[in-house]
Amino acid sequence: MANKNSNLLQACLAKAQNLNNLTEYANDSIVSKTVLDKDTGSITLFAFDKGQKLSEHTSPYDAVIQVIDGSAQITIDGNDNNVSSGEIIIMPANIPHAVTAIEKFKMILIMIRTKS
Repeated sequence: MANKNSNLLQACLAKAQNLNNLTEYANDSIVSKTVLDKDTGSITLFAFDKGQKLSEHTSPYDAVIQVIDGSAQITIDGNDNNVSSGEIIIMPANIPHAVTAIEKFKMILIMIRTKS
């Protein structure tokens, strides 16, 4: 784990933090910061500028998105879902999905890894 990411983890260990303040937006970019990365899963913060997207892909693991700020379109298996601040959606393992920022948008991604 990179040093700056371990600093983020240290900031959250046994201390309450405001998720919205842990990452900043960048023009025409997607910013990601790993909070925790373990064999059993990971927690990553993302900040998308308006219009930025993660193209369709699959993951071998279930993933939970919790929206922290703004809104986005989450496409899962060809079905569009609009999500906004305070909402949560689960992307099932091995199902194609994509993320598009409708406006500036922050999310926390929780990846749940299963044992084979």
